[in-house]
Amino acid sequence: MCRDFLPDPLTSSDLEALTNAALGAPAAGNTWALDLLVLQAESVTRYWDTALPPDRRDQFPWPGLLNAPLLLVPVVDPDAYAERYSAPDKERTGLGGSTLNWPVPYWWVDGGAAVMAVLAAAHGRELGALFFGQFEHESAISAEFGIPEGRRALGTIAIGRPRPGGSSVSRSAQRGRPDAATHVHFGHW
Repeated sequence: MCRDFLPDPLTSSDLEALTNAALGAPAAGNTWALDLLVLQAESVTRYWDTALPPDRRDQFPWPGLLNAPLLLVPVVDPDAYAERYSAPDKERTGLGGSTLNWPVPYWWVDGGAAVMAVLAAAHGRELGALFFGQFEHESAISAEFGIPEGRRALGTIAIGRPRPGGSSVSRSAQRGRPDAATHVHFGHW
């Protein structure tokens, strides 16, 4: 994950590849309930003014993150899943009618797959990327950018060219990666 970007804008080819990657991710029942809010130029400034007001920026540990020229906000529509699974070809599942019928909320699963597809596409184009949560700012960001009621932002993906030598790592990274011997189970737990 990259936290220090050059401000250089991305090419239209980069943008097309990234959005196509997200839209090519799996979708349960071909529900296709993912939208992407694409923020560039002044929209990126509006995003940061909403999520991280200027008076809080001097304490922000990753100022280079604010240089990312592209922010993608993947937005899911949970109700679309309940509606899709009410259709005749899916009604036997019992998942239609309400999002409460879903033991595993696939709008998060499918949205996560789209996020991962974007991160992989960015890496493949030698771009830096960082997925981060909106947390307590989700409603303000949704209001600022007109995200419809009932839709949920998964978070935000910052994308751009990494600043050479500018890698800054979060404290979480010190935890390392999981050990396969502990977390991979063959044939039985």
